Amino acid sequence: MSTPHTPPSSQTPPALDQAPVLAHYVRGGFVESAHRASVVATAADGSHLLALGAVDDPVFPRSSNKPVQTLAMVRAGLRMPSAHLALASASHSGEDFHVAAVREMLASVGLTEGALQNTPDYPVNEEAREAVLRSGGGQLPITQNCSGKHAAMLATCVVNGWDTATYRDADHPLQQAIAQTLAELTGDEITAVAVDGCGAPVMAVTLAGLARAFGRMASAEPGTHEAEVADAIRDNPAYLGGTGRDVTALIEATPGLIAKDGAESVYAVGLADGRGVAVKVADGYPRAKPVILAAALRRIGVESAALAQLEHSPVLGHGEPVGAIVAVNL
Repeated sequence: MSTPHTPPSSQTPPALDQAPVLAHYVRGGFVESAHRASVVATAADGSHLLALGAVDDPVFPRSSNKPVQTLAMVRAGLRMPSAHLALASASHSGEDFHVAAVREMLASVGLTEGALQNTPDYPVNEEAREAVLRSGGGQLPITQNCSGKHAAMLATCVVNGWDTATYRDADHPLQQAIAQTLAELTGDEITAVAVDGCGAPVMAVTLAGLARAFGRMASAEPGTHEAEVADAIRDNPAYLGGTGRDVTALIEATPGLIAKDGAESVYAVGLADGRGVAVKVADGYPRAKPVILAAALRRIGVESAALAQLEHSPVLGHGEPVGAIVAVNL
């Protein structure tokens, strides 16, 4: 795969270096650890409603980019049922219905799972993973959480007559279309391109740009491609995440909201009124991410029954709750 080569840097990016402490890991009333994070909330016009940290500095959104990637594919002619568009935007849990739907996506354009080039892995869902292990199975591309995105990428290539063997290359027409859509929706220049964990390109935009993109998609006019993708996510939250996932619960419980979690502790949310929220925890550890997101949503007046689930993060001692991860300075 061809991607720009960026040598290792000895400098910490501002989005990480200037991030304030926004969560404490508390054990027995004692603050044992602290997490720095950047948080931004944007208005419908893209202006900042809340900005903590260097939110206009670029980050890799990782899988939080997926709904925008799906939008680019729909703009390029991808036509799929609503549940499949949600799965294209997903970091799914690898449950049976996820895997079956990926096979349906591929079959709709005459392909099989052998065409997938994403990194083999076990399912995220514990029961699904144990079922694979009990049956003597191993890591496969189709059970890895990004297989829906890769199936959609392949389908988009077939629709357009693009080469399917090189779809992960940064200079492939598919990836160029994704880059163009990401730049448009975020209002940002793409400042870096690297290889994501699944093998596809990941493109850096600002945290504020990520929030703007989600706000624009969530508030899009009916009949637009943006609304098609947003509605698919709202209508099929289990396909975006899976059983027990906080991102699924958040979408289910909050009318008009779309959301997508990402690796290295990124979370993005769009609201039906055009507001967007994005979070990046500087150390990349995911445990504080939902707690900080819940606090940011409360800060801008969002009420949802799912916020309590996001905030529920007990610290255990000998198997018993002895503390919690709590948001601070928000």
